[in-house]
Amino acid sequence: MRILHILGSLDRGGTESWLVQVLRHIDRQQYQFDFLVFGQGPYDFQADVEALGARVIPCASPDNVLLFSRNFIRVLRNFGPYDCVHSHVHYFSGLPVALARVAGIPIRIVQSHTDQTLLDAESSRLRRAYAWTMRRVIWLTATQGTAVSRRAADSLFPSGWRRSDRWSTIPMGIDLEPFERTVDHLQVRQELGIAPDAIVVGHVGRFMAPKNHSLLVDIAHELVKLAPNAKFLLVGEGPLRRTIELKVSSLGLARNFIFAGVRSDVPRLMKGAMDVFLFPSRYEGLGLVVLEAQAAGLPCVVSDVVPEEANAGTGLVVRASLNEPPSDWARKLLSFFGPGIRLRQDSAASAAVGSIQNSAERLVDLYRTSRL
Repeated sequence: MRILHILGSLDRGGTESWLVQVLRHIDRQQYQFDFLVFGQGPYDFQADVEALGARVIPCASPDNVLLFSRNFIRVLRNFGPYDCVHSHVHYFSGLPVALARVAGIPIRIVQSHTDQTLLDAESSRLRRAYAWTMRRVIWLTATQGTAVSRRAADSLFPSGWRRSDRWSTIPMGIDLEPFERTVDHLQVRQELGIAPDAIVVGHVGRFMAPKNHSLLVDIAHELVKLAPNAKFLLVGEGPLRRTIELKVSSLGLARNFIFAGVRSDVPRLMKGAMDVFLFPSRYEGLGLVVLEAQAAGLPCVVSDVVPEEANAGTGLVVRASLNEPPSDWARKLLSFFGPGIRLRQDSAASAAVGSIQNSAERLVDLYRTSRL
């Protein structure tokens, strides 16, 4: 079965990481993946997926609908035939799925990875009209829809989606093996220039508005008043990184922050350097990195908009409202530190977190049943 996945890019991110792991764990003789992306790359995961036999196919930016449509049809003709088009680009999925229907591709799957309800409420009238139109195109032309959480499904699928077999949720699992390795805490901290006794608050995510780094810095400002030795280890890149760096500097927090950039060893950093994980997102489809933090045994303080599916039942997740002042968030972080308090749960908290193997099996089941 030949499947064309549609993504904005193949740089490091929750959706991309999950798909690469799925590709590693499926029967690639039976299921061949290609990845259509909106730029030229090269991308963080490009070498990985090509080594696994997948092709990375650039297509014109969606900013030019006519050019994108023409190039997309050309991709289907030159790289196909495909049995399935599986789109991961939220509202924009309506266009490639509609084009795939015209091209006669029998299986057309749209996957929702985010809950854009809040963003939609704050959007312009034109943006809301676009969202309304594309959702209905998806409802008319997709043969199946799946989502990473109920909130993500509510954001894209019809209001009665739970009553139809056409729409579903598939839990996203992670590769647990890296979280089960032994890590030398002192060595990892030494590499990063972090003192052994420092309180380290970690975050992993692109520097984009939904991740709410600005609130994270406000929380840091309050925490440092209570714990001057606190360090904030931020992993990721993105268009807002420079803005956040300037805010950190203006508040006199430069010595309390480490901007680690894009890293391929996130499990090692979580287990070796971080004491607690902070995730104040404005909206999320799931928050896959929260599952990773739990697998690493980290207590997690997350915003109340993070879907319940991100809590693996480890007892490590604490929620905080985005309406709470940063000082309240800081106190919740600090509650994990003190005499007699165990900072991490290294005793295989990962056992409660869903595995990528199970997640891949669920996706393959979706492909298999869609062919019937």
